[in-house]
Amino acid sequence: MLAGLSMPAPTRAAGQAPAFTLRQLDGKVLRTSDFRGQPVVLDFWATWCVPCRAAMPHLDRIQTQFRSQGLVVIGLSVDDVPPQEVRRYAEKLGLRFRLGMASESVLDDYGPIRSIPTTFFINRHGEIVRRVVGYVDGETMEAFAKEIVPK
Repeated sequence: MLAGLSMPAPTRAAGQAPAFTLRQLDGKVLRTSDFRGQPVVLDFWATWCVPCRAAMPHLDRIQTQFRSQGLVVIGLSVDDVPPQEVRRYAEKLGLRFRLGMASESVLDDYGPIRSIPTTFFINRHGEIVRRVVGYVDGETMEAFAKEIVPK
């Protein structure tokens, strides 16, 4: 069972980020190949996860702050509810970054995802630079994003 953690456990991770294609909550197709050459922050979360909810404004802020440098933030929900429920939740929070539902294959490819939030920082070459399990405060989130955006 996935559980939210209160403290981040940052780890350096090496290797290429697995490619995937999913539907966003708005129905549009989301392909990682569409973001080739761009840094990506990929966050696995759930509506019932308190640390996930606390991190959402930070994800939204770095999307806005680093958009001009090509940063893309993607949130993939692990909820076992219809996408419409997750979409309503996201709208209530006013989230503006891309959101979708995590498939079992994506969870396997990026996993094991045993705790949420789990956030991946992927550079513009598609390499996983950092994997963080647990809540990340805004200042740390910004610092990790700066590691992957072009200087």
